Amino acid sequence: MLNKVNLSELRSFILIAQLGNFTRAAETLNVSRSHVSRQISQLESDLGVTLLLRTTRTLKLTKAGLQLFERCQKSFDAIDQALLAAIDGVEEIRGHIAINCVGGVLGEDLLVPMINEFMALYPQVTIRLDFSSHRVDLIEEDFDLAFRMGALPDASFVARKLADIEMVTLASPEYLQKRNVITHPKHLPQHRCLIGSVNRWSFIHCQTGESVDVQINGDLQCKNGRALVNGALLGNGIIRVPLLYCQKDVATGRLQNVFSEWSIPSVNFSMIYHKDKFRPARLTRLIDFFSHKFTKQMIVSMIESGK
Repeated sequence: MLNKVNLSELRSFILIAQLGNFTRAAETLNVSRSHVSRQISQLESDLGVTLLLRTTRTLKLTKAGLQLFERCQKSFDAIDQALLAAIDGVEEIRGHIAINCVGGVLGEDLLVPMINEFMALYPQVTIRLDFSSHRVDLIEEDFDLAFRMGALPDASFVARKLADIEMVTLASPEYLQKRNVITHPKHLPQHRCLIGSVNRWSFIHCQTGESVDVQINGDLQCKNGRALVNGALLGNGIIRVPLLYCQKDVATGRLQNVFSEWSIPSVNFSMIYHKDKFRPARLTRLIDFFSHKFTKQMIVSMIESGK
């Protein structure tokens, strides 16, 4: 019985279990959905067990299917890593890398120049760059690398911290002059606020260390830093954004800090990638390249700010 089992059928089964449906597995393998369906039927026939319970809407692993998936997945991962290690024995850096990052200043102004510099150094590397704010699944959405702000609780990936992002609470002088005096974060619900993906704002008192969390109902909700800064410049409300989004506007007084005695904890900016023992040389080189570039960028920023 076991001599009949085809490894390509097992690989298709593992992909279906990982991705959750036949269509995505077929697209990943660059074959038709019907071909994948026939492979699974043949695999079940060869083993004499049902691996997947299929309806028009759902797909579920049987107990036998779950056991097979859990054991085979590790074995195929080991095979994949061995193949990658063999392929990357050559010195040439080439191939495709898929990257996800938040847009705006971090993605467009900071990351894009670095990516283009890397591609100039390694012209045989191709890159797909996706800007989106949602938390991507590196496996399901087929990304090699992602950049994110904030806490990253998923321990199944490596998270390499690149920078501490200084956060600020700002408004235009015109807005602050027209509104009631605001001295405490608890006053924020009485004001117009423009928010991104975070609607719970945290503050720490600079003297006492007291911490306060405030639930914010945004008059404008947009996961784009430039849109929030533009709204604040026009006097539409208070924003909470990374300082690097609007350093010039703060320096020239077009935007002002709302609080003098309350600060915001800095936010981690991290690079996340798979926990592979072996990874393609192109990806290893890019990870090291980004780490070096961000270290250099932070040193320059500290010198310029006089810290």
